[in-house]
Formats: sequence, C-alpha cells, structure tokens
Amino acid sequence: MNAINTYFIDVLKNHYFDFKGRATRKQFWMYVLFMFIIGIVLGILAKALGDTIGSVLSLVVGLAFLLPNLGIAVRRLHDTDRSGWWILLGFIPVINFIGGIVLLVFYVLPSTGANRFGN
Repeated sequence: MNAINTYFIDVLKNHYFDFKGRATRKQFWMYVLFMFIIGIVLGILAKALGDTIGSVLSLVVGLAFLLPNLGIAVRRLHDTDRSGWWILLGFIPVINFIGGIVLLVFYVLPSTGANRFGN
C-alpha cells in the first residue's frame, strides 16, 4: 500500500499539472505499472458494462489521466537531461513507432544527476 501512495497517489495529488522537476526511473515505471493495472481493470469493466458505457468510461478516465501521464513523462525526460519537448515524438503520425522507441530508450536510461531543469 505504501508503494501506491508513494508512486501513484503522490503523482496525482502533488504533481497533477507539474512539468518541472525530475522523476526517477523507479517513480516513472511504478506509475506506468499502476496505470497498466488500471487499464486492465478498466477494460474488464468496460466489457462488462457494454460498448457505449465502456467507451464513455474509458474516454473520461483517459482524459482525467492525460496531464499526469504527460507530466511524469516530461519529468522523466528531465531526469535523463533532455528537454520535455522530446515527448512530441510520440505525437507525430508518420514516425510514431520510431519516436516511441526513441522515447522508450530515453525512459530506461539512468539519471544524469544534473540539476539543469530544477528539482
């Protein structure tokens, strides 16, 4: 339960719209794990509720988590000493796959220890 509070609830409560600072590898990947679990539970729930209600529920939850997801990704890029603007690689339709691989490599790199973007 402490991991949920430390790595997921803290991000939602204290860093909901925070694009400054840094997110460690562990903080980032634990948040991704919890989002993955929420996605599985939401998918099962959406299937049980039906197509229309499930789609609306998925849309509402997706919009609610959009800013924290972007925020922690940008803070993770800052921790690898990269600008948060690298996140835009995932939004370019033609190179989305390649950009996703590049971002994944950036996300798994160790922290640089520099404090260029503030903390």
